[in-house]
Amino acid sequence: MKINQFGLKRVSLDEAKKELRQVGFLTMDSDRDGTKLYFEFLRKSFLTVTDDSGFISKLGNFLADSTTDLAAFYQGSGPLTKEVFYTVGLQLLDFEPTIDFDEKKVLAEVDRIGVPMIDGDFSIRETVIEAWYLLLTSHTKNGLNYLDKLAAEGFYLDKEVSKPFFFNGKAQAVFDTSRLIREVVYVEAPLDTDQDGQRDLLKLEILRPVETEDGLQVATLFTASPYSQGVNGPAGEELTYDVNVPLERKEPTETTYEEIQYKAQSVELPAERAVKGKATHATETFTKENNHSLNDFFLARGFAVVYGAGIGTRDSDGIQTCGSVEQTTAMVAYIEWLAGNRRAFTNRTDNIRIKAWWSNGKVAMTGKSYLGTLATACATRQVEGLETIISEAAISDWYQYYRDNGLVIAPGGFPGEDADVLAIETFSKMRNAGDYLHSKKFFLDYLKQMADLQDRKTGNYNTFWDERNYLPFIKDIKCDVVMVHGLNDWNVKPRQVADLWDALKEVPVAKKLILHQGQHIYINNMPSLDFQDMMNLWLSHKLYGVENNAKELLPDIVYQKNTEVETWETLRDWAPASEQVFYLNQTALAETAGSGQVTFNDQLPKEQYEGYTKNIALWEKELKETGPMDGHRYLAKTEALTKDLFLNGRPKVKIKVASSVDLGMLSFELIDFGQAKRLKPVPDTLALHGLPLGRNWREDNLVEFKLGAEDEYKLITRGHINLQNRENPWKVNDLKAGEFVEIELALHPTLYHLPAGRQIGLAVYGTDFGMTVRGNQAIDYTLDLSESQVILPLGE
Repeated sequence: MKINQFGLKRVSLDEAKKELRQVGFLTMDSDRDGTKLYFEFLRKSFLTVTDDSGFISKLGNFLADSTTDLAAFYQGSGPLTKEVFYTVGLQLLDFEPTIDFDEKKVLAEVDRIGVPMIDGDFSIRETVIEAWYLLLTSHTKNGLNYLDKLAAEGFYLDKEVSKPFFFNGKAQAVFDTSRLIREVVYVEAPLDTDQDGQRDLLKLEILRPVETEDGLQVATLFTASPYSQGVNGPAGEELTYDVNVPLERKEPTETTYEEIQYKAQSVELPAERAVKGKATHATETFTKENNHSLNDFFLARGFAVVYGAGIGTRDSDGIQTCGSVEQTTAMVAYIEWLAGNRRAFTNRTDNIRIKAWWSNGKVAMTGKSYLGTLATACATRQVEGLETIISEAAISDWYQYYRDNGLVIAPGGFPGEDADVLAIETFSKMRNAGDYLHSKKFFLDYLKQMADLQDRKTGNYNTFWDERNYLPFIKDIKCDVVMVHGLNDWNVKPRQVADLWDALKEVPVAKKLILHQGQHIYINNMPSLDFQDMMNLWLSHKLYGVENNAKELLPDIVYQKNTEVETWETLRDWAPASEQVFYLNQTALAETAGSGQVTFNDQLPKEQYEGYTKNIALWEKELKETGPMDGHRYLAKTEALTKDLFLNGRPKVKIKVASSVDLGMLSFELIDFGQAKRLKPVPDTLALHGLPLGRNWREDNLVEFKLGAEDEYKLITRGHINLQNRENPWKVNDLKAGEFVEIELALHPTLYHLPAGRQIGLAVYGTDFGMTVRGNQAIDYTLDLSESQVILPLGE
């Protein structure tokens, strides 16, 4: 096991003493002898025993060294040594001798595992204080730092500490989550999306510490989740599109961006509701929210958490619009209420106003996928009170989610989904049949309009998609930004976060990027990375003003290596230092230009085609192997690499190609070839409910990326393009049968280590059975090898 800590704050001896006094480890009566002080610290950590005999018995469960248990060491007269301190320390952090570490070479093992150490004479009081402070902030084998583990066991029950309480710059779990207040309010948004003549009221579910009843004002984590009030799976499935349809030719256009650029229309809104009374407490509650474990972690640490589903969701007004300006405005309205700048009511009918008097006015947005997407959208609005966002696997441009370079492209795993499908899936108001009755016709008419405007026929970028592109407005962001994304996420693809990262480079805000080797997942429950500590450091600073150097301590980029388990490293930028070119030859990628042509046909035998439509994993496999796909794609590899390569950025392909008809598309995969064990893109579960988020509070599963069985290849990255959108996605180029055209395409960005001995492969093909339309058309694609190459971005 290896742990990687980026959220640990090193402090001075004086600061360590001060904080240990605040938490009760050091007192006026603490022993002056280092060894005796150490056992005082241990006694205060063994929370289940209160007498000497029980304490000594517990000591006997630990090894002091390979031949002595800790009880015997305690009863002897020897001084504490560095070796004994860290032998016991590893066990306190849940690492087991012989299983997790070799106690006979403990200091080397501590270094290997990644637990921070100090040097010095451990019989001296000051050394023990520094080492114990560091141990408290060190991560256990099971995902928490040691002090958080003690808190989950009840450490703070008899402590008089401030609320919130901060240790090592991070909020501590000192709040009683069994007494959380759950209430519902209805925020009045500056919208009337269902055009019923009244401003839309939006349900907001609130969880806040009971201490707010005594006047404590707290910071808020806001998760904007259109899923949180339920989804309409059957309705979405019914609307899902058939993708077994042919690619169609598009008539050439000279369309410019200015012609399709979204321009906001002024809308006259209904008047605000007349206030008929005021209340300090809500009249509605709820029993179980659609919770997220990162939020649960912070509920035990003195943050409020709110969930808002927005327009067109259960118990809210309006209709669902999927990424539109109105949807962002709805989510902004929640933040404005939390900051004291918008009105809310106790229900949807009585007009009794209620304020967020318990809020300190500072808000962070959290969440993955659609949730993180809306965080990015809200950040572009410069809304007062929004101090930071933590956007995980977030969309920055909806066109690149459902389209790409003039093609209809599905998010991985969801062929046939589109914006209107997602709109009806998240229109949870349908589940309140009586409420739905009043907006049913209006919404279904809107869905038909969406289907027309999203334009599956051409796949072109247009005004509908420009409205749903946040990238032109990233320059307006004023809050600090944390981004998290999977380098193997083919749902919300890596380009989404890379484009956001690039757009933020010139924006004067702090930005942090965390990239993992997984798919579309959360990563706050992986013991190899102290993600929760990192975010605790960040949010304690941003929302409570703790001066903990969070912006300086957290690296600009943290990424997970693909060649080793439990290994996270840092970077300054996601961009290449140099490039390497490989040229397409007949069967190889070479360092010299190729010659001649190679042709492949996109039409498969009926049985093979139908098999792939039902088994996309089989198609992915056979695409990379000699066999049934021969003649239906171009596949070439480099010679075995003579040295390690590190890909950092966006690989590019420059291809000269001709289609046998007057339409066409190309798809690309960059592949790592070589027999090896590789990280699985889905983490293994280490322990069900193994991560406590507070005392007697919710738990999360512990998970970790593990190596899979040996295999021969691994997808590095991919890309797609319609040959009629060679310049940009809104202008349609002509394409004549048999005419060679040049295309240049950036594939999705990556961070990928290739050890010496591996081969880099490139597959060029037409139909992508997982993402494009699947017309099985009789199209021959011919590549001119003399003018075709792949350009790799190399990191240092």
